Amino acid sequence: MEISPLYEKKVECLCCKKTFATPKVRTKSVKVEHTDTDFCPTYADSTVNALYYNVFVCEYCGFSFTEDFVKYFAPGVRETIQEQISSRWVPRSYNRERTVFQALEAYKLAYFCGILKKEKSVSLAGLALRIGWIYRTLKNEDQEMRFIKIARDLYMTSYSTEDYAGTQMSDTRIMYMIAELSRRILDLDNATRFFSKVIENQRVGGEAKLVDMAKEQWQLVRELREKERAN
Repeated sequence: MEISPLYEKKVECLCCKKTFATPKVRTKSVKVEHTDTDFCPTYADSTVNALYYNVFVCEYCGFSFTEDFVKYFAPGVRETIQEQISSRWVPRSYNRERTVFQALEAYKLAYFCGILKKEKSVSLAGLALRIGWIYRTLKNEDQEMRFIKIARDLYMTSYSTEDYAGTQMSDTRIMYMIAELSRRILDLDNATRFFSKVIENQRVGGEAKLVDMAKEQWQLVRELREKERAN
């Protein structure tokens, strides 16, 4: 008997505290074949996209979140979520295999919930980036670039406020993300500035793989700049 790549996990909604089931992908079912320079994964098995299942959507109140969301709700936030989301929510379950469009809907819900809940900029950036990645798979370049820019701007905010401290994001990684997303939206000034910072970081023992990637991408930025000058 073939084991399904998905299994069911019980999750407590951070907002309404009810428990609901959500699908998760078995680790051994996930094989990354290729990763883009902004870490967007391409999976070996195109029928199992682990990216689609990072968001938990509460079927009761509509509040959507990821493991990065903090449990704390500031005063008044629950009421805002009730007013903006739960009061309009048509109860539905996301506890099955998700299509690309359901995944997109789940991420957009989580992004909106994250804004209402005033989650850290670094968490919101991660959501916007993943929305951009999903649009990339749909070959929708306008929407991809729109969300890549949102993610870049949020990473910039996170970098200046240092709200990524204590998360999985290191100084080197956040500077690399700002640089690479800037390159993708053709903001070559910020791409140059932040790739340079990553490369300088190698002196203090920056992450070697990211430093190497930054050197390669910085070279691409230089070529783009030369082309601009030539025109």
